[in-house]
Amino acid sequence: MREGRAHAALVFDGKDCVGWCQFGSPEELPRIHNQRAYLATNPTLPDWRITCFFSGSGYRGNGVASAALKGAIEQIKNLGGGRIEGYPEDTEGRKAAPAFLFNGALTTFERLGFKRLRLIGKHKWVVTRTVR
Repeated sequence: MREGRAHAALVFDGKDCVGWCQFGSPEELPRIHNQRAYLATNPTLPDWRITCFFSGSGYRGNGVASAALKGAIEQIKNLGGGRIEGYPEDTEGRKAAPAFLFNGALTTFERLGFKRLRLIGKHKWVVTRTVR
């Protein structure tokens, strides 16, 4: 981020940063998990990628990831918009350790208007949304 090659929406509780969502162009963020499965479909690259979430200990399950994703979408709108991809984990009907949710939860993306595009792992989806 300091080098201007990636962006993030930060979530604060007072003066403390309690979470964030990283986003950037495919050139800024070229590597994603399950990249082999992703590339096997010869995808059209998006304008923006949402690649990583963090919620601080004690703040998980309290809407930090949703707030961060909303912030990222708003920043993308301000940067000209375009097609956004995310790579969340589907946790429906199963428990997932927080360590596996660094790409976010599928339900978080779907609540904010993202649509499932294709499966690229046992529980990992490519989701997309376009913002103007």
